[in-house]
Amino acid sequence: MRFGYRIGIGVLAFCLAFNLQAAPEGEQSYQAARWDPIHFKPAIDQATDDQCLACHQEIIDRRVLEASPAGVPASETLAWYQTLDTYQGEQETFHRRHLVTPYANQVMDLKCNTCHQGNDPREETANSSATGDGVLTQRKHVDPMICLMCHGQFPSQLMGVPGPWLENATIFGNSCLTCHAAIRTNRHQVNFLNAKNIEETAQQDSDVCYGCHGGRAWYRISYPYPRHSWPAGGDQVPDWAKDRPTESNPRFRTNAQ
Repeated sequence: MRFGYRIGIGVLAFCLAFNLQAAPEGEQSYQAARWDPIHFKPAIDQATDDQCLACHQEIIDRRVLEASPAGVPASETLAWYQTLDTYQGEQETFHRRHLVTPYANQVMDLKCNTCHQGNDPREETANSSATGDGVLTQRKHVDPMICLMCHGQFPSQLMGVPGPWLENATIFGNSCLTCHAAIRTNRHQVNFLNAKNIEETAQQDSDVCYGCHGGRAWYRISYPYPRHSWPAGGDQVPDWAKDRPTESNPRFRTNAQ
């Protein structure tokens, strides 16, 4: 037993020494980088994309395979996100579609820390130990409510539309702005969207609106957007909106709010 114990201690010491070995001059070791303050509050709230990509550049450099494992060329297939008119060009990876593609640069202003808000590097799951930090999320986990803001279902039953937009769009001239030119006009004023460009491009292409409001739905539910006041909006609030906040999440607010 004593011999086995010594073997175990020796293996543990070797592993620790291997993981904590000195990095080349001017660079952090892997373990030191995992615990860098930029991965925690409050530093992560001010982290820039350049700071994140200093270590995670491969996320942007990675490209879609030229062909699937079964041999189907990507150039001969349509990915689900290519079925809307707003997406142009070849297939792209998840992160590139949100950060660097032409459409992303046109209507979005997403940052790495829009979605990634730090994690507990010791644990796969928060609160899995007595000293766990409940503020931290699972490693690499993204709050699905962040995704839902742009990938929820089209809530036709709330907006008074007879049914799914694709089945009823012609009633409204195939334009969301038929109604929304005067209703809930205080919109998109968050720091991860380019509100001006969204409004301008939506005048020309209704898929700009529908793309994020049902056209790229990942979920069966819609996002409960804050009900901001707008000119001529009045004081009457429908029953389904009475529990909604009247301001965006403070983390996403802009000076316009």
